Amino acid sequence: MTAPRLQRMYSEKIVSALQGEFNYSNPHQIPKIVKVVANMGLGEAVQNPKIIEVAQKELSEITGQRAVVTKAKNSIATFKLRQGMPIGCSVTLRRDRMWEFLDRLMNVALPRVRDFRGINPKGFDGQGNFSMGIREHIIFPEIDYDKTDKIKGLNVTVVTTAKTDEEARSLLTHLGMPFQKGKGAA
Repeated sequence: MTAPRLQRMYSEKIVSALQGEFNYSNPHQIPKIVKVVANMGLGEAVQNPKIIEVAQKELSEITGQRAVVTKAKNSIATFKLRQGMPIGCSVTLRRDRMWEFLDRLMNVALPRVRDFRGINPKGFDGQGNFSMGIREHIIFPEIDYDKTDKIKGLNVTVVTTAKTDEEARSLLTHLGMPFQKGKGAA
């Protein structure tokens, strides 16, 4: 089986570009993507528990891997939330599925966003990981708009081995992540 397109591009072109850009002496210093976590937090699940099943099915269709239901860690009386109640779902992608999901996210889903001007580059955490929010899950072609009862948002976190945000930004830019120009550049 051949490697996903984005992974081949990373190993053939991006590794050498990053090595030249940051002058790494050891090939193990070159940043790489470890995992991608997609998460749907559903606050309305407190009133409507059935929404969790629908979200779990849709997140599984988007990522190609079964979604896990996440439960509340603490009880919060003002939100009528009890510890252990289902409150969302998430998926952790690694290896081939991770590369294929990133490829579809950057090249298929994000260009379908209305008035898309790029991703806000302020989503880096200081340790080389990047998080972004997607307001409408229907931008993914796997989701049939007519069968969707409610538009949900999701968070996508890309975990890298980069030591700094600058290295991670360079890695994601080389991979084709469409960052906004001139906004939040550090």
